[in-house]
Amino acid sequence: MGALKALVFDVDGTLADTEMAHLAAFNQAFVEEGLDWRWDVAGYTKLLEISGGKERMMHHWKQVHPDMKDIDGGGLKDTIDRLHAMKTAAYEHAVQSGAVQLRPGVLALIQSAHAAGLSLAIATTTSPVNIAVLLRNAIGPDWKDLFAVIEDASTAPKKKPHPQVYTQTLSRLGLNGADCLAFEDSSNGLRAALSAGLPVIITPNSFTAHHDFSGSMQNLPDLGQVTVDQLRRWHSAV
Repeated sequence: MGALKALVFDVDGTLADTEMAHLAAFNQAFVEEGLDWRWDVAGYTKLLEISGGKERMMHHWKQVHPDMKDIDGGGLKDTIDRLHAMKTAAYEHAVQSGAVQLRPGVLALIQSAHAAGLSLAIATTTSPVNIAVLLRNAIGPDWKDLFAVIEDASTAPKKKPHPQVYTQTLSRLGLNGADCLAFEDSSNGLRAALSAGLPVIITPNSFTAHHDFSGSMQNLPDLGQVTVDQLRRWHSAV
């Protein structure tokens, strides 16, 4: 394998432990909409097997209320869109209030990789708003300057484990999967990256620790002890 040229990061669960804040935001949106839904940690852990917030709500709706009439006479999609907008606003407020922090080692690795001349990219199925509020608060207003490519739910609508977000990231970087390392926390993310030809480093969290990570290059508790030199050694050994 040739030299390592780029690092590609998932966002939710990988860059930061975001899922408890997302869960609270979903539940807040349900209350605001007057729904009797309330997701608990166990149920949300199961729902995380489905990529995308709107997709999770649609799945829940069909599972729990298969004959439910559309709220206020509105279309099902309109209701999901409205709920998602409420949820996004609640999540944004939580992040701005300091409820979410980057995981250990993430910021140092991003900064050192950027200084070492590696290209950095984001490949996620979360929304642009969620990415921006998280990284603006964690890194600062110039956070986008660190990333050569950002692919998200607005540009890659096919959710992980579909590889679309990774294939588009590679196309925009002008690189092959073998030139890069992907950082993920879930089996869906792992499968998406592997399908696009990227070796993958996994940093699971409490919501994904039970996932099957077969095929990953490394499975680490976090990135706290990881250096660019270490990444290059792992990459060259693939």
